[in-house]
Amino acid sequence: MHRRIEDYALIGDMQTAALVCRDGSVDWLCLPRFDGDAVFAGMLGAEDHGFWRIGPFVMEGAPAPYADRRRYRGDSLILDSEWETADGTVRVTDFMPPRDGTPQAIRIIEGVSGSVDMVSEYCPRFGYGQHLPWIYESDGRTVAVSGPDALWLAIPAEAESTEKDGTVRSAFTVAAGDRLVFTLGWQSSHRGAPDLPDGFAALTATEEFWRGWVAQCTYEGPYREAVVRSLITLKALTYAPTGGIVAAPTTSLPEEIGGVRNWDYRFCWLRDSANTLSALLLTGYGQEAEAWRRWLLRAVAGDPERLQIMYGVGGEREMAERELCWLPGYENSRPVRIGNGAVHQLQLDVPGAVVETLFTAHERGVARCDESAVLIERLVGYVRRHWREPDDGIWEVRGGRRDFVHSKVMLWVAVDRAVRLVEDGVLEMDLAELMALRAEIHADVCARGFDPERNTFTQSYGSRELDAALLLIPAVEFLPPDDPRVVGTVDAVMRELATPDGLVHRYRTAGPEAGADGLPGDEGTFLLCSFWLVDALVLTGRRAQAQALFEHLLELRSDVGLLAEEYDPVAGRGLGNFPQAYSHLSAVLSAVRLAGTEREASAA
Repeated sequence: MHRRIEDYALIGDMQTAALVCRDGSVDWLCLPRFDGDAVFAGMLGAEDHGFWRIGPFVMEGAPAPYADRRRYRGDSLILDSEWETADGTVRVTDFMPPRDGTPQAIRIIEGVSGSVDMVSEYCPRFGYGQHLPWIYESDGRTVAVSGPDALWLAIPAEAESTEKDGTVRSAFTVAAGDRLVFTLGWQSSHRGAPDLPDGFAALTATEEFWRGWVAQCTYEGPYREAVVRSLITLKALTYAPTGGIVAAPTTSLPEEIGGVRNWDYRFCWLRDSANTLSALLLTGYGQEAEAWRRWLLRAVAGDPERLQIMYGVGGEREMAERELCWLPGYENSRPVRIGNGAVHQLQLDVPGAVVETLFTAHERGVARCDESAVLIERLVGYVRRHWREPDDGIWEVRGGRRDFVHSKVMLWVAVDRAVRLVEDGVLEMDLAELMALRAEIHADVCARGFDPERNTFTQSYGSRELDAALLLIPAVEFLPPDDPRVVGTVDAVMRELATPDGLVHRYRTAGPEAGADGLPGDEGTFLLCSFWLVDALVLTGRRAQAQALFEHLLELRSDVGLLAEEYDPVAGRGLGNFPQAYSHLSAVLSAVRLAGTEREASAA
């Protein structure tokens, strides 16, 4: 199964998500949550590991044709795919209704013109493709059971279905005007059948939900279509019951084809979630910020000394990493991992990201709460006790702790935002003590993290290596954008970490002076870092260059507007887990920043 990552589109119900390929195959779906076991894991292996394809009939052994066109229906997460065949045109509409009970994936097949022979090939494999289910008929539905899980598939009466070796094949024909519905529901296997929704009513309700949610968006600047699509994607990655936000709905999509840099992103990183909320706040979504704040307070549980970099969508602390040896991986990129061993790493930038987001929420009018104030006080106390320590850094390196400059800068951010909150009268702390701590951290970074010979900050104290995270120094206001050290750092990153067309690597992974991250192999350019460069160029007065890079980054989106984690400019393809929250939130923040400078230019 050699399908490019960007060949997939996302559908979801804000509790889990599925990836649908251009050929109509659902090759990834975890149930009942984002971090549940996959019932379709073909994306990380072969068809034997689970898939569900609906599309025009082809002879056995022939490749399934890709849709001639596909798009999301307006500003929604409803996917329309159309095939033009010699006999006519057919449309398949895929969506997951916002959940009110058990999860449902609904697929509506509509004849547009002529008469088209169609087929549904349904091959559920539980436990990430490991377990062949028991399949039987009950209450007019096809039931697939394995251990605690059961899938209930409603097949239209017009289809003729057969089952062989755990795969249900349903053949049918659609003529112009015909509309048939397949509905897949999940339920615990010891319970009865889940409710069967009316597919057309569910479609209307889902479309109305997304239309209403997008109507709350306050952003009216340039690139609005891209901003709205990114916001919809971020909303889709939010776990509605708790407000937690996953980094991506997938695991182990590789950072290098055939490589080992394959990680599970179906968890809530505090840093990623915090920055996502900043993007949502800046575009009018205060309700999501309030929900995340409640999730944060529950997850952290008031003890910064035990602060983790990530949690489960319900606030879980344990996510043991293990390898699934039966899955060959996406394009033979092994190992496939579930869980994430970085959970217990020390990443000292996280308190700064959290306090910064709570500060932004305050600026955007989210009501103050005593619990948040207490958390900020405790996080600042944590900073006071630990800021001199080395850590594992933002990139979760597995090559040993260092004094990463970005981490120190974000520790300064935590204290700086606390100072501002005290000055605004919403936080009660010793202002003089805070200002002294802020100055001490600032002086330490400038003295030990800056290379005066090259006029650039460095990845870590005493290192000559660069790090794309240094581009955030002006954005977080550690130094003013016109400071020569800032301009020098931006220029150095462009010179040493960027490709000729501006795509940025996190840091160098090869060569005699490369930063040792403890991992073999290489990786693509990081879209997140490339958007950071957009911001840094805007701030340092190079708006035209920033706009050109931003527009180039938009060209790297898939045909339905989705962004991967990384991009391989040589192979011209996306890499890493998909779609990636950090890439989308950074697109929103860069668009907002460009819009601000556009208004300033117009006013001048």
